[in-house]
Amino acid sequence: MIFEQIATGGCQSYLVGCSETSAAALIDPEISQIDHYIALAARDGLRIRYLIDTHTHADHFSATRQLARQLGVPVVMHQASSAPFVDMRIGDGEMIIVGKLRLRAIHTPGHTHDSMCLRVEDRLFTGDTLLIGATGRTDLPSGDPEALYDSLFHRILRLDPDLKVFPAHDYKGRQSSTIGQEIATNPRLQTRERAAFVEMMRNLNLSMPTHVTEALRTNMSGGKSVAQLLAEAAACVPFMSLEVLKSHIEATQDDLIVLDVRERDAYESGHIPGARVLPRGQLELRGQPGAS
Repeated sequence: MIFEQIATGGCQSYLVGCSETSAAALIDPEISQIDHYIALAARDGLRIRYLIDTHTHADHFSATRQLARQLGVPVVMHQASSAPFVDMRIGDGEMIIVGKLRLRAIHTPGHTHDSMCLRVEDRLFTGDTLLIGATGRTDLPSGDPEALYDSLFHRILRLDPDLKVFPAHDYKGRQSSTIGQEIATNPRLQTRERAAFVEMMRNLNLSMPTHVTEALRTNMSGGKSVAQLLAEAAACVPFMSLEVLKSHIEATQDDLIVLDVRERDAYESGHIPGARVLPRGQLELRGQPGAS
């Protein structure tokens, strides 16, 4: 098996390939690493056949939709996912065939209702169900501490203790663990009584992920993030200097509309040089020619 682990801050992605057939699957890809994934696959002589999200992410932007369009391969998620762009929905126990590799899905709701783990050979890709030294949180949309307890204690923790654990996130630079290590040392797993575990999960009081609303919107709909939209707009909107803009205004062309979207307080107080508010919302332009 060919294996690559790619860290993006605290996010972890995985490229898993069959050394005999060169087929590969990309698990939990992050949007800023698209070129890196493609370069790694090319370097290893792999052809990405499947793009897999272990769950609907709330703390980063998934690259599955964009890569699917770029590579012409299917997006795979658990059948509980409501994302309209998913091409292949799999259920508990079903397998994704990647060359001679078999990735078996294990439905593990709790962090989200569509969470799943993927087992291949001696490795378990746990998404956010089981982390190194922690578990996935249950206070985000579709989270359920009762379901997480069942997924952990009745399913994942009953697997081979030597099975290697590769989560979708780790913020301390750790790459992997094992089921046995997590049973022995993971603080959240020491609370083994169901009611106590559920109570603990409901009182973690964690801060919300950055851009959680935007991440959920884009990852559930397949839409574009604000950063993507701005980048695309900047690439196609021509630059106009103040000198050229001033000449257009003075020519009183009927097809010209100037929309100033700056905060009123900013240019009234002088924080934005070269502009001041005139009666009836008119804008006077000042400054050197060519200034932006």
